[in-house]
Amino acid sequence: MAKRKSGGGIIVAPILCAIVCGAAIGSAPPRARAAITAAGESAALRDLLARLQRHYQGTASFTARFDETISRPGAPPLQRTGALAWRRPGLIRFDYGAPQPETIVSDGRTLYDYDPGLNQVMETPLKSAIKAQAAAALLLGVGNLERDFAASSPSAPTSDGLSHALLTPRAGGPRIEIGVDPATMNIVTLTITDALGNRTEFRFSAIRLNAAIAADRFAFKTPDGADVVTPETGP
Repeated sequence: MAKRKSGGGIIVAPILCAIVCGAAIGSAPPRARAAITAAGESAALRDLLARLQRHYQGTASFTARFDETISRPGAPPLQRTGALAWRRPGLIRFDYGAPQPETIVSDGRTLYDYDPGLNQVMETPLKSAIKAQAAAALLLGVGNLERDFAASSPSAPTSDGLSHALLTPRAGGPRIEIGVDPATMNIVTLTITDALGNRTEFRFSAIRLNAAIAADRFAFKTPDGADVVTPETGP
């Protein structure tokens, strides 16, 4: 039987990754689209955001492979690979492979982060996660890009053949940079950078939009004997 204890919150970088790739642009209402293409932004950026809106408007689900690189000042980079599945509304699954396997699942109500090496599950109600990270609201389609983000173009030119845009949370939080394949309009790269200089970079491949994904893929069962870590609650 699982042992339950209190602890910290769930890792949000992969969740933000899936939100932006599968939901953020596609679920923005027209009023939000107008806000993120406000005066002062380039015509190329306005066109990119408009095309992303059209491309993802009909996205109900997607699957992809990913390569992740986590960089922290003074530490060697950590590289991992895995598979991602997302289905509207609020269903998500990340499966990381060796050498550090990990599973992150949202069943639409709860976020689970399972570390088999520690035999530990971090369990957070989805509503609590949304309160802790404004961008996570987009996972359920309740976010608002006009309210939460400002969009801009990178100051330095890029040479990877992708179209780039920066999404900066208005209320503070990690900056998100997306790299879009202009031929397919798929988001190929995504980088999350926090105020301390920590960077989480994703590169996606084998992207399948509107894939048929069974609901049980987003069901999580706590392994026997695993510790269950839940957020600390106030008095």
